[in-house]
Amino acid sequence: MIPMMLLISALVFFALELAPVDPISYMVSPDMSMDSANLEALRESLGLNDPAYIRYFRWLGNIFKGDFGYSIVDGSSISRIIALKLPATFELALGALILSSVLGIALGIVSAIRQNGIIDYVSRFLGVVGVSLPQFFVAIIIVQLFAVKLGWFPTGGREVYGAVTFWDRLPNLVLPLVTMILSMTAVLVRYTRNTMLDVMSKDYVKTARSTGIAEWKVYIKHVFRNAMGPVLVIIVFRLPMLIGGSVVIESVFAWPGIGSVILGGVSTGDYPVVMMSTLMTSAVILFASFLVDLLTAMLDPRVRFE
Repeated sequence: MIPMMLLISALVFFALELAPVDPISYMVSPDMSMDSANLEALRESLGLNDPAYIRYFRWLGNIFKGDFGYSIVDGSSISRIIALKLPATFELALGALILSSVLGIALGIVSAIRQNGIIDYVSRFLGVVGVSLPQFFVAIIIVQLFAVKLGWFPTGGREVYGAVTFWDRLPNLVLPLVTMILSMTAVLVRYTRNTMLDVMSKDYVKTARSTGIAEWKVYIKHVFRNAMGPVLVIIVFRLPMLIGGSVVIESVFAWPGIGSVILGGVSTGDYPVVMMSTLMTSAVILFASFLVDLLTAMLDPRVRFE
């Protein structure tokens, strides 16, 4: 995991070097008159004149010391930025992950058991619709209908004046959460249904039925457990995607999460912020991969680590 993270950090750092964005242009107001000498002095004080590899190793050394550095644009501590923004993203991501997993697996199991029934047809139709529609389009429709027209929920934001507990802020969470759950549940329903049907046709399932085991035990112990391998991979690898890839949802609903931090850092050339956000997302991805291996071994007796 450590060599992978080092490689990812190097790739991102030197890729950002090719971006045609000068962070100095975002630090100096157009109203300020600074000559070339002052601009050069500012660039020198920030270490922007050093070669790229020197700046990379300087940044990497500070990371090992626990110093995440500061934003080039406004001088804010990156540790503080992440500490302020990450809880909002976790709140949205974990809620969407848990609810979509429960709904998707439950509907997928029912669709497989009641194949070609009403629930199966409805879930398959909703699955195709949920996968086909882009999230930003669904988000705009939901905002227009439930926030603008009906006025049931706020149009965006996370903080509410006078809010003390999580339940006070819950109305602000509903619309972005529903938007993410729709597409995530649609994918999971299709995967769960297809893997369940594939396992149900195996010989060992027919053998289990012939021994007189109760039907619900056949579905839970023999079908569900063996069908959860591919589904588990999708669920676990959604966590890093939700943390680092929720830029669209956070933008539409003005949700102050880590996705907006990454977007702002890329657009302004604030590469220290982008580097730390990317490194954090990479760490979550690698941990998710490790977690998939452990859970696969727990679910499948044939997979064991020596």
